[in-house]
Amino acid sequence: MKIAIVHDYIKEYGGAERVLERLLKVFPQADVFTSLYAPEFLGPHKKRFEDYNIQTTWINSIPAKEKLISPLRLVSPFAFKSLDLSSYDIIIVSQTGAYFPNLVKKGKAKLVCYTHTPPRYLYGLKTAREIKNVASKIISSAAFHALRIVDFNAAKNVDQFIANSEEVRGRIQKFYRRDAEVIYPPVAVPNVIQGRKEQYFLTGGRLARAKGIDVIIKAFNKNSLPLRIFGRGFAGYEEELKKLAKDNITFVGEVSDEKKFELMAGAKAFIFASYDEDFGITPVESMGVGTPVVAFKSGGVKETVVDGVTGVFFEENTPEALNEAVRKFEKLNLNPDDAVTRAEKFSEKEFDRK
Repeated sequence: MKIAIVHDYIKEYGGAERVLERLLKVFPQADVFTSLYAPEFLGPHKKRFEDYNIQTTWINSIPAKEKLISPLRLVSPFAFKSLDLSSYDIIIVSQTGAYFPNLVKKGKAKLVCYTHTPPRYLYGLKTAREIKNVASKIISSAAFHALRIVDFNAAKNVDQFIANSEEVRGRIQKFYRRDAEVIYPPVAVPNVIQGRKEQYFLTGGRLARAKGIDVIIKAFNKNSLPLRIFGRGFAGYEEELKKLAKDNITFVGEVSDEKKFELMAGAKAFIFASYDEDFGITPVESMGVGTPVVAFKSGGVKETVVDGVTGVFFEENTPEALNEAVRKFEKLNLNPDDAVTRAEKFSEKEFDRK
């Protein structure tokens, strides 16, 4: 079959891009279509997609497009509508929740949408960027109303929805009035030798506002325990976090996969405070190297972490609740093998099969 894979944009390397990369392993003959492709912004992952046939829309020719990711959502519907993929048999859309890739012209092709989430900014979920200006809020409210209509109509172009979690399946039912199959994202975990745990705690990934990194920093400012944070910030958020953090907190920057797993394997626990997380790959990666997770009980993490077995939940996303969970965790003697066994349920092999 002739297969096309469509992705919102390729400028960052996170969970959605890991899924895209795995889809290309499963369907190596596929052509890739995206609104814009900026490998120079992928950091240590800039060579991930260089061997694939990636085709972009006219958005890619806009000057300084990399700095316009948010406003470009207003014109992204026209960009994806300009993609005529009717010569393909199957179109696999990787919907990250940024733009509107389901609007491609499909003709008689079957369109399967792997949904990481419907656009969070359209449906009241916390996002990477925060709108503070009153005038901007008024303008955004009107624009988002129009884009919700666009998003709903784009969903009508989908023949089969696949959700990356039960959490997202519920959003698809609520916002699109469509059912979906659930296929969890592929989590690649190397065979790391579980050595002696060091005294630090770890958090990281995409340093965006929705990830609750500020809550974690405030908690560790109070408990004075050593915390390491990896990853790259968005929309000035990283600078805010660094100003907030005390001396017991270390920022290690954006790291390679090898360094990330090394940090995870050496940590006492991985701290996760994301709001309404779609799925949450980093907690599963942490469990994959035998490191338990202390997590805010919200979103997809409820489907991966087992409270009291592979980690500890806290019910409110506050520094006080997090610190209480850390104290509870330190009294437990969790078995690393239980964490590894749990992570294996979300393996690449299982993703490929499903």
